Amino acid sequence: VCQTRLVSIVFLFLCVSSHLKIAKCLRVYDICKSLVSTDDGPTWEYYACQPRSMSMKDYMQVRVDPPNITCGNPPERFCTLENPYLCSDECDASTPDLAHPPQLMQDRERNGLITYWQTVTWSRYPEPLLANITLSWNKSLEVTDDIEITFEYGRPTIMVLEKSRDKGRTWQPYQYYADDCFEVFGMHPKKVQDLSAANVTRVICTEEYSRWVGSKNEKAVRFEVRYRFAIFAGPKLLNMDNLYTRMESMKGLRDFFTFTDLRLRLIRPALGGTYVQRDNLLKYFYAISNIEVLVLIYSTEHFKIIKTPSTVQCTFLNSCNCNQLGSLNARCNETGFCQCRDGTTGQKCEDCLPGYNWKQGCVQNMCDDELLLCQNGGTCFQNQKCICPSDFKGVLCEQPRCEGEKGCSGAPASACYLSLITTVLCLLTSSLLTASA
Repeated sequence: VCQTRLVSIVFLFLCVSSHLKIAKCLRVYDICKSLVSTDDGPTWEYYACQPRSMSMKDYMQVRVDPPNITCGNPPERFCTLENPYLCSDECDASTPDLAHPPQLMQDRERNGLITYWQTVTWSRYPEPLLANITLSWNKSLEVTDDIEITFEYGRPTIMVLEKSRDKGRTWQPYQYYADDCFEVFGMHPKKVQDLSAANVTRVICTEEYSRWVGSKNEKAVRFEVRYRFAIFAGPKLLNMDNLYTRMESMKGLRDFFTFTDLRLRLIRPALGGTYVQRDNLLKYFYAISNIEVLVLIYSTEHFKIIKTPSTVQCTFLNSCNCNQLGSLNARCNETGFCQCRDGTTGQKCEDCLPGYNWKQGCVQNMCDDELLLCQNGGTCFQNQKCICPSDFKGVLCEQPRCEGEKGCSGAPASACYLSLITTVLCLLTSSLLTASA
């Protein structure tokens, strides 16, 4: 009897240990608590946490189509809808301070300076000004918060957000945006707040983000995820365990929030609340400063649970093969991507950001042929050192080697020049005397 009980206890221990390790592997149902007031006084209310969201902006690959839709080649002037006749701004791809390339949609803005990608103006009206922006991650993601696109100089009057679950082979509409949904798409306008548990995955058209309210007042266009979550988890998202249960049991719910790629189809730019004015088409264009996508990458995609009679362990399905010189680790981080060192970029951290040069890893340039030019006749050597003429010194050869009123010998510079003039006069006098003799 004792032996039977001992076997039962050991079996129970192994089962509990196994399930605990699996839960630790998946890390979805963490415990959260909040202090609530009851008739018996304050007490802790426990509930399942919402998984920690990860920003995917740093990891997305951005492609813009058609390729010539980005402004700056050739250089082009543009106006704003607030000041339509002050067309002093310029986009020039050959000048870094005036260029607006696609990577500025995902950069980290510093010192309060807003950077943005910008298209050409609508100078070919009535030909449509169409642009597609494809965001790719090469793996399946589950969105956990609102997708937010920030537009400078006005939000589009017509736009479609699409998603792909097979790495861009097929696409499905995610949401339609228009200033008049029925006229443009033949759909009645809806808000996400109007949805219920029965139709939470419905693809809707919204007019909330397309009508003109001024380019500075409202810049964001959202795909609202939190409102959809609130249908199951409550307004404050405290009942997340109910959401997770629905995710597992309700057909198509998890798939609705899952994608490998997103695509923005920009169809008509902001018009300033009026019709297209043909006499000034330089004020119509698209400009995006930021795209924010917060997701959860479920561990089941990146780990496999290996069960043996006595153990349960998590193992990476994908080691990422990160470049050992460019990344902090050869394996993926918790998001499933390579974590790059400063100055390094690329899916495997194999490329350098502008201003860096590959040399057993990415090293910051000390000089180059564009912005960090060697001065006073200096030559840039392997982007790491300016070789200066003998008369100059400094990182960029910007300092005279002998500064001030005194020359390198320590004598006053004026004395040096006077001595030189005296010597020349003496030589001329000697030559004249010799010739006259």
